[in-house]
Amino acid sequence: MLHGCKTGDAKITKGYRLKAAHVIHTVGPVWNGGTLGEDDLLASCYRRSMELCGKHGLTSVAFPAISTGIFRFPADRAADIAVRTTIEGLSAAPSVTRVVFCCFAEPSARLHAEAMERYSGPCA
Repeated sequence: MLHGCKTGDAKITKGYRLKAAHVIHTVGPVWNGGTLGEDDLLASCYRRSMELCGKHGLTSVAFPAISTGIFRFPADRAADIAVRTTIEGLSAAPSVTRVVFCCFAEPSARLHAEAMERYSGPCA
């Protein structure tokens, strides 16, 4: 049982009936204008998730655009944080060979691709 998860933290469970062997659960921050540490909390979601990937020897991970829906985190800012923090987090997860940013709208995909180009060069 998860017993909840604090904002910015992450926990892992089995994937049970999903095709994924594991699911990492994380709670992103609600956007309140950027003055309550929202950037750091969002970065922590990705950092903690990557740490769990490393701890459990996972080889791939997929992230949605955390907090950009009903939590109203600005999509451009969130994409930048997601990509930068995930790339930085690869050192804590050497087993990870594939990262997917699963964007459900074209504008979000574009923002993530632009962030990938800034931090790692052209996307494949």
